[in-house]
Amino acid sequence: MTGWQQSPATAVLILADGTRLEGQGIGAVGHAAGEVCFNTAMTGYQEVLTDPSYAGQIITFTFPHIGNVGTNDEDIETVNMAALSGVRGVVLKADITNPSNYRAAEKLDAWLKKRNIIGIAGIDTRALTARIREHGMPNGVIAHEPTGQFDEGSMKAELGAFPGLEGLDLAKEVTTAQTYHWDQTGWQWDKGYGTLDNPEFHVVAIDYGAKRNILRCLADQGAKVTVVPATATAADVLAHNPDAVFLSNGPGDPAETGKYAVPTIQKLMETGKPMFGICLGHQLLGLALGGKTSKMHQGHHGANHPVKDLTTGKVEITSMNHGFAVDADTLPAGVTQTHISLFDNSNAGLAVDGKPIFSVQYHPEASPGPQDSHYLFTRFINLVRKEKGLPERAEFEAPAA
Repeated sequence: MTGWQQSPATAVLILADGTRLEGQGIGAVGHAAGEVCFNTAMTGYQEVLTDPSYAGQIITFTFPHIGNVGTNDEDIETVNMAALSGVRGVVLKADITNPSNYRAAEKLDAWLKKRNIIGIAGIDTRALTARIREHGMPNGVIAHEPTGQFDEGSMKAELGAFPGLEGLDLAKEVTTAQTYHWDQTGWQWDKGYGTLDNPEFHVVAIDYGAKRNILRCLADQGAKVTVVPATATAADVLAHNPDAVFLSNGPGDPAETGKYAVPTIQKLMETGKPMFGICLGHQLLGLALGGKTSKMHQGHHGANHPVKDLTTGKVEITSMNHGFAVDADTLPAGVTQTHISLFDNSNAGLAVDGKPIFSVQYHPEASPGPQDSHYLFTRFINLVRKEKGLPERAEFEAPAA
């Protein structure tokens, strides 16, 4: 009878304080440094891993069964199918199993390799999550080497060179390189995605790292969407003669991106056109209005975050992904806080008094869900309808019988 022998580690995660976690490698081979965060969503791992807002981060999934529904080409959130989302790595509890879902087109491990995402499985993700909650999001370096022979000198050098997300403008790395038009509408059972044939409105979206489903939600409201790069000027935006302007989600430090984005947003606000911001777009709007942003201790990452809409008194379960937040105490007179997180009372929304301008910190388009906050896209287009003298739609419509 032979003795029990443990399989050698083929992946390692080293944190900035020297903490070393060993496991089994998945995905791409190599090493990469990033900020280590955790995400509490139970579904939507492919959407998370292709969300440009996660650029520069190593994602720890608290839900253990990641990969069990495989991957496909429909659930990617980066607009450019060939583009990488910027995610530096992924940390899992359990090994990836064979997919069991009729929509699965490829195994997660092969998909990670194709998208150059390095992963590690077999980690005590509860312990790592508890550490992040206690000490904040650390920088780390993740490595996958099938031989188990790691070049730790090179790894630690890369970790030491990683500046962290504070002071880092990542929107320029994930934004579109050129202007394009979007007319794809939302997914329907047994039909897939649709096409907007007769748009009623025209929205220009400034892309700081936009997700596909945000653009679909705008199209579902009857809006043709023109997407412009993050560095677009107010003149660039207005040249398209939009009915309204959308400020997208995105990664990095809003104060750094704001160096070029804030002047553009301020000039666009002067036009009086309706404006709606999500995530980074919300933070940039807050800065443009005179507020300040700050780095969060552990951030908000998950699909189960309760938010209260102070304008209606309703509580919604939302999807969140942000490591920076608007400081509500710094918002000037004339700007109202409209939403708050019920986890920590941090700011989750704002509106400009007397003007058709508002934003939220969370993701109302959340794909695959929850969909509690889809009403915000109706609220946005209702501002356009009002400008055009058209009847407004009810924000919360009763489901069909």
